[in-house]
Amino acid sequence: MNQTILVVAEHRNGTLRQVSYEAIHAAKLSSIGEDHIVVAVLGYQIDHMIDDLSTNHVEQIYLMDHPDLQHYHPEVYASALKQIIDISNPDGIIFGHTANGRDLAPMISAMLDAGQISDVTKIEKLEEQIEFTRPIYAGKAFEKKSFQDSPWVITIRPNNIRAAVPSDSHPVIEKVIYTKPIVLQTVIRDIVRKTTGKIDLAEANIVVAGGRGVKNEDGFKPLEELAELLGGAVGASRGACDAGYCDYSMQIGQTGKVVTPELYFACGISGAIQHVAGMSQSRIIVAINKDPEAPIFKIADYGIVGDLFDIVPLLTEEFKKVLAG
Repeated sequence: MNQTILVVAEHRNGTLRQVSYEAIHAAKLSSIGEDHIVVAVLGYQIDHMIDDLSTNHVEQIYLMDHPDLQHYHPEVYASALKQIIDISNPDGIIFGHTANGRDLAPMISAMLDAGQISDVTKIEKLEEQIEFTRPIYAGKAFEKKSFQDSPWVITIRPNNIRAAVPSDSHPVIEKVIYTKPIVLQTVIRDIVRKTTGKIDLAEANIVVAGGRGVKNEDGFKPLEELAELLGGAVGASRGACDAGYCDYSMQIGQTGKVVTPELYFACGISGAIQHVAGMSQSRIIVAINKDPEAPIFKIADYGIVGDLFDIVPLLTEEFKKVLAG
């Protein structure tokens, strides 16, 4: 029996986030048969995103464009998305495991009385059943789960599932008229944006992170230079954030952001379990620390014992030579 899977696309500053394309591919992986994959995109002045969402496998796009949707508001978005769900009647719904997705998915799950699996890193098809893998115990173990009924809701961790590729397909476009919620329990008065750079830390393929070993705010400058050269993002341990060396928006760890880049540089980071929980699934980990006994070396693929203020500039210069050809 064919089913419908709804992908909730997410965008930032007028551009679709990479995790939206990964969610579309996750929908394909979650299909038992010739399932119908549809996409919902909510926001304000977002008509230009339709072409970007024209990827392989997407049959229909539900577009809801309204000034009330310009900024994320949990009650407003949940109410608006429920309208699209009532129209599309999906058997499964997929969100990115982002700040918005982690907030919105359980609200939708509760509205639909649906089962939910969060932070999915792998999707496998086993005969007539789909198995979802997610990390538990701060990444020390993994569990495999599946749904016995529909509708169901999942969130996928960025950078773990291959992204769908844009194509010249022409999905059906349906513009849904937004109906305002009757009563709002909360009202947004102001929005303060704090970013770690041009590249989203959670979606970056290369991350250069600093810990207490950077010593001060200026200590992040060589890390920023290396990250910019490689097209990566700069992160930090909680210790560096607590010391006032950087903003908490850069924090990686159990109480910060979880990152899974192709390449992770841990500079002056000891490797406390709370930090490791947020980056241990990185494909290649390079640790730079003066202490040869630092716990970070136990999980690193490559370790360099030395002062980061000596090592990082040397790495930057070598990368410049390589990139120059």
